[in-house]
This record gives sequence, C-alpha cells and structure tokens, in this order.
Amino acid sequence: MSIDWSAEYRRLAQGCRFGHPEEGYAPTAWPLTEADVLEAEADLGVTFPAAYRDHLLTSTAPGKARPLCRGARGWGWHGDTDTNYLLLTEPFPHPDSYRAYDDELDDREPPREDLAAWQAWDDECGVLQERKTAGAVFLEENGCGFRTLMVVTGPHHGELWFDARATCDLLLPMRRHGRAATFADWLEHHSMDMVPW
Repeated sequence: MSIDWSAEYRRLAQGCRFGHPEEGYAPTAWPLTEADVLEAEADLGVTFPAAYRDHLLTSTAPGKARPLCRGARGWGWHGDTDTNYLLLTEPFPHPDSYRAYDDELDDREPPREDLAAWQAWDDECGVLQERKTAGAVFLEENGCGFRTLMVVTGPHHGELWFDARATCDLLLPMRRHGRAATFADWLEHHSMDMVPW
C-alpha cells in the first residue's frame, strides 16, 4: 500500500499546536494542585515522570522548564511550538530503531528536477523527523536550534534527551554519573553539561 506522505506530513504538522498567541492561555497558579496534574495527564494521555510531577506539585514557579498550563485546546506547555501532541502518547523511539531507515531515505533522494517525486520524498523525511521525538516534550529551547526533551511515553519514560539535529542530525541521551539524566538532574545542571558528545 502506497502512503501519501504529503497528507501524513500535513496531518502531523497539526500536532505542533501550543505556544501560539491565539491558543488563549489561562494562567495557572503555582504550584499546581493534584487535581490539575491528574487533569493534565488525562488530557494529554501520559503519566508525568516522578521528578517532574513533584516539581509541578511543590514549586512556586516553573523555573527553566516551559510552564504547563491550560489553553483553549487543553493542557500543554506555554511557548512550545515543537512538541507534537498527536504523537505524545506514542513511545519515544531510540535512535537505533530508525537509523537504517534514515540512511536508506538519504540514499534514495530523487533529483530535484523531478519535483513531484522530490516533494513526496521531502514530506516522508518530514514525517520521520516528527516521529523521532514522539512521546517526548520539548522542555527548553537552548539556542542555535538545540533543545532539551523529556520522555513521557515508552521504555525511556523519565529520561532527558538533547536534540542536536540542528548541527549533527542526532538526538543524544543526557547522562549524569553514568546513568540516564532525570528532570531533577536537569533542574540542577546545564543541559550541555550532561550531553555525551
């Protein structure tokens, strides 16, 4: 069965919905209540990592993380136009799971003169890029296109990852003392200090 990559790319593009002024944010008092957190988890279809949940329930300000709040379209992270809410409930894929597909996709780039074929290929690339961060929230924009991710779905739940695709086309696991970095680690340390370049 042939996939209409342009249609799929347009569909997934609708999942990056928060952060726009027209979303109609309602300021959320800090700390959040247990009812707020349960409502947000139910609305988003995820379970927050323990350290992040504790932060929401005990902190008097969001800190360096994008604030979780209620908008016209439900709960989400203010100022975040990168998290794909259509993919938030899907497990975060380890880069090893799509590396071969990524390489194969690069190898079959059609000539730009074949505009229809090239556009379909480019849309397929766009779909893969969106799916690389399924099940993760973009917590912070680190500048120069670098971003910090917190995994909320799948076997990597609670882990922090660094999106370095702007320069090296890689998503890298953040580490602290030889283990996967948590939200609590990230609050205490700079993102770049925990990236195993």
